Amino acid sequence: MASDGARKQFWKRSNSKLPGSIQHVYGAQHPPFDPLLHGTLLRSTAKMPTTPVKAKRVSTFQEFESNTSDAWDAGEDGDELLAMAAESLNSEVVMETASRVLRNHSQRQGRPTLQEGPGLQQKPRPEAEPPSPPGGDLRLVKSVSESHTSCPAESASDAAPLQRSQSLPHSATVTLGGTSDPSTLSSSALSEREASRLDKFKQLLAGPNTDLEELRRLSWSGIPKPVRPMTWKLLSGYLPANVDRRPATLQRKQKEYFAFIEHYYDSRNDEVHQDTYRQIHIDIPRMSPEALILQPKVMEIFERILFIWAIRHPASGYVQGINDLVTPFFVVFICEYIEAEEVDTVDVSGVPAEVLRNIEADTYWCMSKLLDGIQDNYTFAQPGIQMKVKMLEELVSRIDEQVHRHLDQHEVRYLQFAFRWMNNLLMREVPLHCTIRLWDTYQSEPDGFSHFHLYVCAAFLVRWRKEILEEKDFQELLLFLQNLPTAHWDDEDISLLLAEAYRLKFAFADAPNHYKK
Repeated sequence: MASDGARKQFWKRSNSKLPGSIQHVYGAQHPPFDPLLHGTLLRSTAKMPTTPVKAKRVSTFQEFESNTSDAWDAGEDGDELLAMAAESLNSEVVMETASRVLRNHSQRQGRPTLQEGPGLQQKPRPEAEPPSPPGGDLRLVKSVSESHTSCPAESASDAAPLQRSQSLPHSATVTLGGTSDPSTLSSSALSEREASRLDKFKQLLAGPNTDLEELRRLSWSGIPKPVRPMTWKLLSGYLPANVDRRPATLQRKQKEYFAFIEHYYDSRNDEVHQDTYRQIHIDIPRMSPEALILQPKVMEIFERILFIWAIRHPASGYVQGINDLVTPFFVVFICEYIEAEEVDTVDVSGVPAEVLRNIEADTYWCMSKLLDGIQDNYTFAQPGIQMKVKMLEELVSRIDEQVHRHLDQHEVRYLQFAFRWMNNLLMREVPLHCTIRLWDTYQSEPDGFSHFHLYVCAAFLVRWRKEILEEKDFQELLLFLQNLPTAHWDDEDISLLLAEAYRLKFAFADAPNHYKK
């Protein structure tokens, strides 16, 4: 552990803005307070480091998970689980199928069959997608878009939470009614499955009234790129479910947005608003990806969107962090009109001005819908973020006490790295295409951006537990947490992260209740 003097010098010489460092943000007159000074943490009893569980259920959930830690790898049972995801399931069907999966797995591994008992009433480990629409009876998670295969000989890799097995093929998938052997998964089979999945979305979206619950269920494991713009507009609540009302709604909302521009935008240089506009103008060039943001047309669009939102929401105004939330919507909506292999290199120069105007309006309204659910993150002193960081701290103390104790022993405070996770919704922690995939699930989850995000952050922290525990110095540990090695992450990594977050949501679902008055 670094001495006090060394730590002071470390922070003193960190004149440049470290990624994740806590800065005074515009719109919050005081820096975030340290929630560790208020209240004590609930510490759980010692747990197995590789299989963190809730202390109160050691005799049930820990036993269940330790016996089934690799039972949900896609194998001969993959097709059965995928088929189940296509229909609504009651708890009896779920438990019966879970028992059959565990028996088959135990027989293949040469271990005694896990007997049905109280342990099966706990929530099994998910892979990628909840089997029924959010808000229903969600007890078992299965993959519809992606299932990952692994060899029994390499099952030891399960000991590292969220570590990708080296035996996994890139983007390995299992087709309904087919085999889960990676050697038999041809590219044509994958494309057929993708085409079938895309067709399901198109049929659902083309109906006279889109079933939003079914759309959320399909979207949880990822939305195909061609239908993502319309799906996001529906899931965000921007467009109505009735297909006949959508064109009129789009026209009306776009017209309304540009009426705001005409009415408010010229006031950006007025004394009362010039500080807000100046801060927006400074922050936008710092955003990523630079290839997109530094295009003059894009900068102008973002400035207008953020300024109009700030003027129309005086309770919070503009706060650093809001600017990052514009990018995913803008990229998704513009990719409807251009062919771009990499979202980070989207070129808007060839997009007609009228199309850009419509994209700008759609981006504004969808971002506004998102911020409506998390606006307390950006009001005075940002109390929403303060609370979420405290909730994350308490949750991690129960999920993985060893990691939590390690951070505490080295005096690393959650606010020093998790503030940005909450403020920017992990946008600065993962590549943009991973953020878009993450938001597919956030928009299909009830309160995805405000509640489910907490469990994703917990899973994100546990994902790096091995590296965290290896760091024995305050400075190195904090720098690692502020610069996690995710530059080469892909959709498979996000799917694993979401699956673990979904498991944690049900294994530790009462964690946020400690903070409800």
